[in-house]
Amino acid sequence: MKKSILLFLLVTTWTLSFSQDPKGLARVNKIDGVEVYFMNEPLNSYDVIFDVGTGLKATSLLTGGLVNEGVSEKASQFVRKAIKEAKEDKHEFDAIIYTSGKKIVAVKFKNPDPKFKGLARVQKVEGVEVYILSEPMKDYAVLNSKKGGVKLKSYLTGGLVNNSIEEDVAQFVNKLVKDSEKENEKIDGIVYGAGKSAAGIKFK
Repeated sequence: MKKSILLFLLVTTWTLSFSQDPKGLARVNKIDGVEVYFMNEPLNSYDVIFDVGTGLKATSLLTGGLVNEGVSEKASQFVRKAIKEAKEDKHEFDAIIYTSGKKIVAVKFKNPDPKFKGLARVQKVEGVEVYILSEPMKDYAVLNSKKGGVKLKSYLTGGLVNNSIEEDVAQFVNKLVKDSEKENEKIDGIVYGAGKSAAGIKFK
């Protein structure tokens, strides 16, 4: 009984905290009906079902690749690859997750709470929250944005073969931070949804 009461209080406290300050939380995008978690962690717990092929092509997609491909295009390729592998091996999965390094996994949620469906806690790069293929749950204003340019292409397309996505994101964060500081403001995060532009944001 005591354990049940304690669990209820913990869940209630967390839920109140979530509703009062959603900073750092995001609603992720879907591609072909599949939730994509890029550099963020789902709020619902999950089991890893299988790795999404990390051979030469996958490594190239994560760390290099064609200049005209953005993160959203690459994510679409991984979703299609995961769907194909799942059909071939008769697996079921709910989402794909990329957190760091050069690995993407397909996952299935365990007893998912509907309140947390599609919600994730984002990672920070040099103190700045990165919302990749996701939308912040907290209201924000756009302070600056960038499109094109070598660094942006490096970030959106994987950049140098030896760079990871995190390294390219860090370079891009630095650029947006410096630009915002010129206007005597500081960004809280960056948002990238699709295409080849990203925004520096300030939470309200």
